[in-house]
Amino acid sequence: MILFFSVFAPGFPAHGRSGRVARVLAAVLLAGSMALPASAEPARYEIDTEHMSLGFLVSHIGYHKVLGMFRAGKGSYSYDEKSGDLTDIRIEVETASVYTNLRKRDEHLKGPDFLNSGEFPRMVFTALRGTRTGEKTFAVDGQLELLGRVLPLSLQATMNKLADYELGGFFSKPYVMGVSARGSFKRSAYGMSYGLDNNWVGDEIDLLIEFQARRR
Repeated sequence: MILFFSVFAPGFPAHGRSGRVARVLAAVLLAGSMALPASAEPARYEIDTEHMSLGFLVSHIGYHKVLGMFRAGKGSYSYDEKSGDLTDIRIEVETASVYTNLRKRDEHLKGPDFLNSGEFPRMVFTALRGTRTGEKTFAVDGQLELLGRVLPLSLQATMNKLADYELGGFFSKPYVMGVSARGSFKRSAYGMSYGLDNNWVGDEIDLLIEFQARRR
């Protein structure tokens, strides 16, 4: 940038139409460089829904754990790369998007015994901030809204990578953060008690969250 401006600055012996164009271009580039912030500031990141996996594990009669997922969700948060502050976290999940590779079970999960998607179409996780626990790890203490109840939920998150996206456009590549997060909660705390008495369905729900998020 500085070299370009020094070559085409006013006063340099460039004449005619090409000289005027060069001087205008140099002025625009100089103005753009002056407008850049002197230091990093908190940036908003939006989860890329094409690179987002929201999974869960729950015991099935004690034999094994069913691996399910939610196929529709979105989220965003703020991150200050300079200070490492992680704030204003929100993840929304469409409960009717539940999928366990068995249609009959999926329809049961959407019904009143479990997620009751007709009355409660979304479950929402929010947190004011995340606390750094390592160079790339955070403890995110927030709350989960599910079935009309709001209860504490803690996630352990790892920032896997933060860089210009290798598969981005030729001229402009998005700045992307990759995150893995884990957590767990008891479904009975939200009034979801089906299958507990006979141990057909476990109470503990293990969460597996993987996503990429793009800086706005």
